[in-house]
Amino acid sequence: MSLSCREDPEEPLTHIDEPKSLLVREALNSPAEARALTEIMLTIFRINGRLLEKGDALVRTLGITSAQWQVLGAVSLAAKPLTAPQIAEAMGITRQGVQKQLDRMTKEDLFEKRPNPRHERSSLYWPTPKGQQIYSEAMRRESLWAQELSEGLSGPELQGALDLLRQLHRRLEAPLPKEGE
Repeated sequence: MSLSCREDPEEPLTHIDEPKSLLVREALNSPAEARALTEIMLTIFRINGRLLEKGDALVRTLGITSAQWQVLGAVSLAAKPLTAPQIAEAMGITRQGVQKQLDRMTKEDLFEKRPNPRHERSSLYWPTPKGQQIYSEAMRRESLWAQELSEGLSGPELQGALDLLRQLHRRLEAPLPKEGE
């Protein structure tokens, strides 16, 4: 659901916009910082969708999807075998979604399942040599893509954006306000 009724969703909301719905009018009555944060959240939703779409295209010829790339990435970045719940937590996706990808990728010889000495029913997963090779190639492609996307952006701009997103991520760990607050 979008709070915006603008022609171009990339344009920020301003006091000049005339929202058509009550929901949008109520959102505009929020403090400026809350309105800006709402725009950031909506932009993140759009970016997430576009990243998944472009990521799928980037790794399609490797025989994987963005979701599978995420799972390979979580384990590769951890540099140790992980369980499905650990992968889900690391990547901010559901355990069920991770398990579905792990099952498929194990059948495709991209992951090997290992016994977990700490939990009999929660296996550990580690990329096979084939999985490692595919992940390495995906990251080579991503590096070239990131270089292209970052052209014209300054280091301080990018670092500021990263710092803000990390701060928001930490704040999202807090409970939601109770209804009526």
